[in-house]
Amino acid sequence: MKKVLTLNTGLNGTSGKSNQLVQDFVSRLKIQEQVSVTERDLAVDDIDHLNLNEMQSWMTPENERSSEQAKLALISDTLIAELENSDVIVIGMPMYNFGAPSVFKSWIDRVARAGKTFRYTENGPVGLLNNKKVYVLATRGGLYAGTPKDTQTQYIKDVFAFIGIEDVEFVYAEGLAMGEESAKNALEQAEQKIVELIENLAA
Repeated sequence: MKKVLTLNTGLNGTSGKSNQLVQDFVSRLKIQEQVSVTERDLAVDDIDHLNLNEMQSWMTPENERSSEQAKLALISDTLIAELENSDVIVIGMPMYNFGAPSVFKSWIDRVARAGKTFRYTENGPVGLLNNKKVYVLATRGGLYAGTPKDTQTQYIKDVFAFIGIEDVEFVYAEGLAMGEESAKNALEQAEQKIVELIENLAA
């Protein structure tokens, strides 16, 4: 049984196109095989930006943490455990002001953690999470894939590679704000790509 972690990062909840693509992906995958799904809506969870107190809680030995430090450390520990326990990560990723939603950066700051998901060596950092697959369902109002204005794709690949996950694939639904016909075609193409990816995943 595959263990799937879904991450929704958009502000529009179930009405958001990235969220809908995530649900479509999971629904189609469930038809192909048995899966267990852990859902994480980063916008609803409202994870704050990382601050010094929280980071220091990680560096304090567990048996020496205050109650407040234990509470702070639990945020990162929980998110890392969800990631570690997953085989497949499916991310709904709208583009906000040419970048990833800030809630995704807050999530990355909790799961990219020295000694937990990567370690430093004399040759540089080495990721500790392996044999996982990431699918990024990227929704954009305009057309950015393959251009210098697409700041998401390389960033997302880099941060996952940093923690050892190098198998990252994107599904783009672009031009969603460029008229009804453009949006319709983009979503249909994205759905077809999802069908192809799931066939390969289940093979």
